[in-house]
Amino acid sequence: MSAGRKDRARKLFTLLLIAIFGASNESTYYTEFAVKVFRVYLCMMILACVNKGTFIYLQSLGKAMASTLLSMVREIIFGVGFALILPVFFGLDGVLYSMPVSDVLTFLIAAVLIGRTYRELRQ
Repeated sequence: MSAGRKDRARKLFTLLLIAIFGASNESTYYTEFAVKVFRVYLCMMILACVNKGTFIYLQSLGKAMASTLLSMVREIIFGVGFALILPVFFGLDGVLYSMPVSDVLTFLIAAVLIGRTYRELRQ
């Protein structure tokens, strides 16, 4: 499949997802913005899933405090904090990039926690 066809297929898929939420009859500006939101806001969804898995894993090992603190860091400190701070520097794009940035930072912290937990379990 050529690069042009792949891009059109991705855009069509995104437009179909947007249409689920009742935006099929909106203006082209709205549709373009919705496509941008899907691409930016959801670009680190894989890391968000890994982060959620880490929360569950830590909880299953009886480390509920670490799991809760990591979850709170992601949602409140990073999520809300970046949603308030990044728009000052990047405008509306700052809001869109707040969750991907918080997912990356949470992933880094989660990797450190999982590494420490793994070392504890090996001993």
